[in-house]
Amino acid sequence: MIKKLLFLLCTISLTANLFAQLQSTSPKPSSAQLAWHQLEYYWFAHFGPNTFTGEEWGSGNESASLFNPTNLDTRQWCRIAKQAGAKGIIITAKHHDGFCLWPSRYSNHTVRESKWKNGKGDVLKELSEACKEYGLKFGVYISPWDRNHPDYGTAAYNQVFVNMLKELFTQYGPIWELWWDGANGEGPNGKKQEYNWNLYRKTVEQLSPQTLIFSDVGPHVRWVGNEKGIAGITNWNLLNTDGFEAGLKGPPTDTLGTGNKFGKYWIPAECDVSIRPGWFWKGSENKSVKSPQQLFQLYLKSVGRGANLLLNVPPDATGKIAIEDSVALVELKKLIDSNFKSDLVGKNGIRISKTRQVTEVKLNKPIRANCITLMENLLDGQNCSQFSIQLFNQSKQEISIIKGTTIGAKRILTFPTVEISSIKLIITEQKGTVNLGGLSLYHIDENLIEPIHP
Repeated sequence: MIKKLLFLLCTISLTANLFAQLQSTSPKPSSAQLAWHQLEYYWFAHFGPNTFTGEEWGSGNESASLFNPTNLDTRQWCRIAKQAGAKGIIITAKHHDGFCLWPSRYSNHTVRESKWKNGKGDVLKELSEACKEYGLKFGVYISPWDRNHPDYGTAAYNQVFVNMLKELFTQYGPIWELWWDGANGEGPNGKKQEYNWNLYRKTVEQLSPQTLIFSDVGPHVRWVGNEKGIAGITNWNLLNTDGFEAGLKGPPTDTLGTGNKFGKYWIPAECDVSIRPGWFWKGSENKSVKSPQQLFQLYLKSVGRGANLLLNVPPDATGKIAIEDSVALVELKKLIDSNFKSDLVGKNGIRISKTRQVTEVKLNKPIRANCITLMENLLDGQNCSQFSIQLFNQSKQEISIIKGTTIGAKRILTFPTVEISSIKLIITEQKGTVNLGGLSLYHIDENLIEPIHP
């Protein structure tokens, strides 16, 4: 009997030690990544010659004189972004056509060669200054693919691209997020480029260690695997990237959507999607702008699944955000604020009991609700693998049960409206100790949501 007891105690001790070891070695976010998680939602701004040609991918043969916004106003972009609740703007400094929105010394296809401001303009300078004025983060998209540059497809081009990166960081910083598109096609000489991603990354890390780099493999933020603005129902902030690189050699898209439960690196997902059918502005799409209700759904399926939402809002040919877009965006902010303004748990006097795996919330009075928000404290990493939520009425009868997998930065769960007197959250599977950062209860406008049962 004593031997059995000793064996049991040893087993428990070993299990506890292994559990603690897994917890301590599990990847955790850097301070810059933690701050990124808190932003939740910000803008993409696709702008360039394509804005004037109606193309999505320029050929690189377009005349620089095509780029001529008649009333560029980056302060208007930032003012609307602020009113819409966005936390920053990432601008397409150079798309695949090779046109630079700044007067780069390493290209002859830039704003310097355009008619805009007689070649004296600088979109990046104006936007970076406007972002500072309005308290917004400033980010840069730059595609290594260049369908115009004569050196593209040769060994010399990698240094050209590095020199462009140096210009961006020394002239327009601080740059909060650098967005790398992995597309790789032919240049004007008919050749493709062997991208030197290690050189590019080393350059950025030397110039600006706090800048977050986005690509299919991070190293700090990853693509979600689709351009619909939707994160995986299961969404780990962890990813295995060994053996992969940005672009066609990246991880499978389904893996990018879900991440890896036991991933080696902390690389959270960013959900990119456009407010319009295309990425660049087209007048023919003015009546196809996503409605505030559609945008709210995307918020639930991106931020509400622990990812960040990168919403593309392309300036028009005058250089301003179109009225159709701005109206929808400001209304989105109103919907988010009005529906998540009042945490019903916090307003109704509660008693909370908590153990390692169970959190119970007892309300002082029954409340009609249809939404629960969960958060993990990411300082301890991401540990919840599965959970269930039981909802009880005043008679202590179970009236609903909601099951899910990951929580992460934020998990928004919706369900048919019921009257609730108590809630029981049970962590049914975990990698390490789940440190719950928040549990909130809301009654969302029923016309805005569709039930989500992960």
